[in-house]
Amino acid sequence: MAEIGKVEIGKAEMSGNGMQSVEAALAALLESLSPMDAECLDVDKAAGRVLAEDVNAQHDVPPADNSAMDGYALRAADAGRILPVSQRVAAGHSPQPLAPDSCARIFTGGEIPPGADCVVMQERVEECADGMRIPADIPTGDNVRRRGRDVQRGKRLLPAGTRLEAAALGHLAGQGVTEAAVRRRPRVALLSTGDEIIDPGTPLRPGQIYNSNRPMLKRLLERFGAEVVMAVSVSDNFEATCQTLRQAAEQADVVVSTGGVSVGEEDHVKRALESLGQLDLWRLAMRPGKPLALGRLPRSAENTDKGEARFVGLPGNPVSGFVGAWIFLRPLLGALLGCPALSSLPRLHVRAGFATSTQARRHYMRVMLEFGATGIVAQAFEDQNSAVLSSCVEADALAIIPANSTIEQGEVIECLWLIEG
Repeated sequence: MAEIGKVEIGKAEMSGNGMQSVEAALAALLESLSPMDAECLDVDKAAGRVLAEDVNAQHDVPPADNSAMDGYALRAADAGRILPVSQRVAAGHSPQPLAPDSCARIFTGGEIPPGADCVVMQERVEECADGMRIPADIPTGDNVRRRGRDVQRGKRLLPAGTRLEAAALGHLAGQGVTEAAVRRRPRVALLSTGDEIIDPGTPLRPGQIYNSNRPMLKRLLERFGAEVVMAVSVSDNFEATCQTLRQAAEQADVVVSTGGVSVGEEDHVKRALESLGQLDLWRLAMRPGKPLALGRLPRSAENTDKGEARFVGLPGNPVSGFVGAWIFLRPLLGALLGCPALSSLPRLHVRAGFATSTQARRHYMRVMLEFGATGIVAQAFEDQNSAVLSSCVEADALAIIPANSTIEQGEVIECLWLIEG
């Protein structure tokens, strides 16, 4: 339940000195990135994939003027008269030219007969002995869907970078497209560190906890367009950590770890990254997620991909991993997929349904959004601790609370809306 009253964030562990901003971290993470190579895929298997190139229309949609409803096609100049029915036009059949001084019985989607320029709905027409009594004042073009109204041949149908969800897939099908060039899905290795972390299904021993990060992050990574090719646990050992990072870099474009990036004696990931590759940035001025490491891991010369794998070391606390995935992994994968919709989360300006204050770090608070007649109100979860994953289950957004600030209830704040794209 969200609480309307005061939310305690607590003191930051250190001042802003020595901590990097979220913006600096994103810039370092996305530096010199190029989108994945393209591959050709059957459209019926391309749901959720990202177009690698523009798709231009090969056909007008609709391909001819057609009726928007069941009724009678006629010349607008003949409105107000009794007209005999000269033909019947069903969808999918080619009509004959409209005979003079007549109307055509037509059904939704039926092609407008040459010579007709409007359609009157059947409810407005009265059947008489000599034909159909047509009401007066039917305007030219009434109830006619013009050729090319939706799509015009030669125009861009979908731009590169479009994620192929329901409407886009329908758009392609409407052109008869069966194959499309899409970006290869980035391969991600997901590493879990900590000897206390065990997989569900194994009996818990004293000091152990189940791995909630792996299924959570795997699902988020897949939602963001990645293919998780490796998901393993790493023991709290420097050599073992180095060996797993080497293996991960050989298999993946992005290596994501949870835990092991703080300053404890058993936190080996940061040191292993510095030993094998490059640490671009560590310790961020954000809450949750301060001990987040960004860097690069080289591949062996024999690897056909060569180059390097990007590394994102998320904190082990599940809320920190959840927030870090939305803030960093989503735009990283968006850049690799060439998908602008994933580059940043939609921002909403809402009223705070809570009061709070921060110190040296920007806070990303989990909130629920209430949509009312007077606007949107963000209600914060009472416990914002980084180990309380329940606050993420119903969260609609992350409220951005700047460092060293005080927010009063009812004040306008900015939120990041947690949607895919």
